[in-house]
Amino acid sequence: MAVDLQALYPKLIHLMLDTVFVVDQDNQIVFVSDACESLLGYLPNELIGTLITNYMHPDDLAATRDSIDRVMDGKPHIDFRNRYVRKDGGSVHILWSARWYEEEGVRIGVARDVTSLTKAEEELHYLAHHDPLTKLTNRALFYDRLVSGLNRAHRYQGSLALLFLDINNFKDINDAHGHAVGDRILCAVARRLEGCVRATDTVARMGGDEFTVLLTDIQSVDTVNEKVEQIRMAMEQPLGTEFGAVEMPSCSIGVACYPDDGRDADTLLSRADSHMYQIKRRSR
Repeated sequence: MAVDLQALYPKLIHLMLDTVFVVDQDNQIVFVSDACESLLGYLPNELIGTLITNYMHPDDLAATRDSIDRVMDGKPHIDFRNRYVRKDGGSVHILWSARWYEEEGVRIGVARDVTSLTKAEEELHYLAHHDPLTKLTNRALFYDRLVSGLNRAHRYQGSLALLFLDINNFKDINDAHGHAVGDRILCAVARRLEGCVRATDTVARMGGDEFTVLLTDIQSVDTVNEKVEQIRMAMEQPLGTEFGAVEMPSCSIGVACYPDDGRDADTLLSRADSHMYQIKRRSR
């Protein structure tokens, strides 16, 4: 028996896990497959006759309109991502494949929910650029920000400062109280450093018990000295009662400024590191 494919096509479309949208040149939805309920929380009859732009996430609206213009100009867009707002108010990340059909006067788009994939990509990106223990910027991202800051300072004849901080006798804490307590102290140091800087500055854990702070757009050496003193005072505050008898360790802070102490990232890191060890030796 011959199969009537023409009659079968609509059933096949409604079986698809991805959602099929058919939209006219005025962005009005003229057809949507049943998968829209899973994607956006709406039944097809709730969407048909409404503008598809009503459901686009406002932060992605401009980029989405650019994609629509591209498709309407006869250039298919098969890898466009944006967010839509669901009926329940939540947002969904969508991967689109869309094409304009001039003869029929409609734009057909196939929408795939990539929310889980997007969140996984964001998590991997975060892990690649942050220290897993303290959640601070890691060495690689800090270096990139230092280079960017130096380029900006050079272009606008500005200045910046690099602080290199090391916790004194941290090994003794690990030996006496265990690495779990040592890890909690590292996190306490991280939070205190974050509390001492502006949103435009960067705090990073370089590894072990070493931290760096990038201060951008500094006004004078006095500003840097005041910041070092603020950090020193923050580190001298006692630990909370949850640490029991464990005392907050002291720290040594080295400083290097652009352009006086160096004009490239490696030189500044080396100078700040050397200065920190000078201070550490003097404290002993």
